[in-house]
Amino acid sequence: MEKKIQDQVNAGTLLPLMEEFYTIQGEGFHTGTAAYFIRVGGCDVGCHWCDVKESWNADTHPPTHIDQIIDHAAQWSKTIVITGGEPLTWDMEPLTQGLKDRGMTVHIETSGAYPLSGAWDWICLSPKKVKMPVAEIYKEAHELKMIIYNKSDFAFAKAEAQKVSATCQLFLQPEWSVREKMIPQITEFVMQNPEWRVSLQTHKYLNIP
Repeated sequence: MEKKIQDQVNAGTLLPLMEEFYTIQGEGFHTGTAAYFIRVGGCDVGCHWCDVKESWNADTHPPTHIDQIIDHAAQWSKTIVITGGEPLTWDMEPLTQGLKDRGMTVHIETSGAYPLSGAWDWICLSPKKVKMPVAEIYKEAHELKMIIYNKSDFAFAKAEAQKVSATCQLFLQPEWSVREKMIPQITEFVMQNPEWRVSLQTHKYLNIP
């Protein structure tokens, strides 16, 4: 990548855009609501069960100017969800400020593995054992979404819940490939620990992006 382009990527004015689409939020607190998704490439967290592994290599996604991204988003929705990949790999301040200047509400879905940048109305934190969140992001999270792949993940979820604020919304979500096995365990856990709620990937049941 030539230096001029790399400098703009580093500054957050160009971002490796994988895809952008208008759909229904399928997970977590805002399930069932319409939103415009911006999926940014680049992630080194490396979850073995990730369902968007094609997002990992930022070099396969074209550096796209944020003005173009913002213009596209403004045509579709007032609610924007920035996801990845891992969006916080990049400086999110220019993109989020540009979206907010156009009157949009801006959400992020992040593992928290990198320092928080950007101006956010809603932060969904989904910690991963392989690369833990930076300490500072826990107090900023509005939503803690824990992916449950096996039984040990329940203890991990409880430990992570101790780090967020008292107002943070707590969700357990079965990893899609093991959902039939884990849903009964999740429902039992939530009934015993009612501060938690169940999240399902409802967009997959609806067969939408």
